[in-house]
Amino acid sequence: MNLFDRVSEDIKAAMKARDAKRLDALRGIKKEFLEAKTAKGSNGELSDEQATKILAKMIKQRKESAEIYTSQSRPELAAEEMAQAAVIEEYMPKQLTDGELTAALRDIIARVGATSPKEMGKVMGVASKELAGRAEGRAISAKVKELLS
Repeated sequence: MNLFDRVSEDIKAAMKARDAKRLDALRGIKKEFLEAKTAKGSNGELSDEQATKILAKMIKQRKESAEIYTSQSRPELAAEEMAQAAVIEEYMPKQLTDGELTAALRDIIARVGATSPKEMGKVMGVASKELAGRAEGRAISAKVKELLS
């Protein structure tokens, strides 16, 4: 079952359970998925890879909104955003641990043949594609910088 179908099934389950907060988050996910499926230039299909990118973007938006609400002394809105982010994160692939990320990046650095911080761009290009959805871009960038220096 692909992510789109899984979200659709979970919407039904949330409706039956009368879980309004979860239902709201799931409907937001489905809305984004439908927009991607019907966007100009798409073939009407949504791969799990595309869906994962959409989910990562949604999580980032929710966390940034929560930070803004927190800085503006609106904890109830920040909590709501973080709750939605938690629901969205359930559909993301398992995140890499620090050790797994380091091992994966060492392998990529060896394959690319990078030896200095000047070659960080080459490594980041490959790492961003291979580790998409399994690690945050900031974490990848920081670890690559650390390994190359």
